Amino acid sequence: MTGTLRVLKGHGTENDFVVIPDLDAVVSLSPSLVQALCDRHGGVGGDGVLRVVRTAQATEPDIAAQAVDAEFFMDYHNADGSISEMCGNGVRVFARYLQRAGLAELPEHGTGPAADGYAIATRGGIKRVHVKGRDISVDLGPSRLRSESPVVTMDDPPWGRTDRPGTAVDMPNPHVVVELDDLSQLAALDLATPPRVTPPLPDGQNVEFVVRTGPSSITMRVHERGVGETRSCGTGICAAVVAVSGGAQTGSWTVDVPGGQCSVSWTEAGSLVLTGPAVLVAEIGVTEEWLAEHR
Repeated sequence: MTGTLRVLKGHGTENDFVVIPDLDAVVSLSPSLVQALCDRHGGVGGDGVLRVVRTAQATEPDIAAQAVDAEFFMDYHNADGSISEMCGNGVRVFARYLQRAGLAELPEHGTGPAADGYAIATRGGIKRVHVKGRDISVDLGPSRLRSESPVVTMDDPPWGRTDRPGTAVDMPNPHVVVELDDLSQLAALDLATPPRVTPPLPDGQNVEFVVRTGPSSITMRVHERGVGETRSCGTGICAAVVAVSGGAQTGSWTVDVPGGQCSVSWTEAGSLVLTGPAVLVAEIGVTEEWLAEHR
């Protein structure tokens, strides 16, 4: 493999990422470089960038403080170069990289001395992952229903312009979940532009559109802030289950997204656990010429 920057491409239910191993935090990850790497025509392509950093090397003091519990920090950037608190699919891909690179031994669910999971530092706090069969699970912590009552406006769908009530949920990313009547409405949505949310949440929001397909199953599409429509959103999947279930904290839910299927369950402590595939696709050497042009 040639090139001066080694990156990998991975995805969780086709929510895809550029993974940059940078254990000693020497890569200058500017917004313009993130945008260029995520460009699907001129770069590697992805919904975001996952930088793998030793937590003690993080420049943010509150992140570096997590080094006592977590050896590695997931430095996550959206495709537009903005920074996000967390990424539920991304942290599972991040964990798969640590496993593949021999940097971490992920525990099986409920077994061994690390039965509560392997700790990963994020801007949304410590997240713990474990292996469940061929999948990876992550404990995303508790949800928080927000006090806002946003309305989401959908312009010119086949059934005409309409306003729908949304449920605002922090996971810890901010989400607004909108329930639709049937799968034909879900399929007809145009999510090429951000849905209009009134009032918008202070830090923006991901917007999930969901349809109930069974007593404990839903189908979902999502528009992510800083990215656009994505094939899946891990924290959004959990937020959607919280909104549709009313936060019942019982049983296990199945969520179908354009990129595949995940499951969501609750721990006894009230945390949400997201389980699904995490796949590493390729390893790439980015050339010096390309880097010089986009740094």
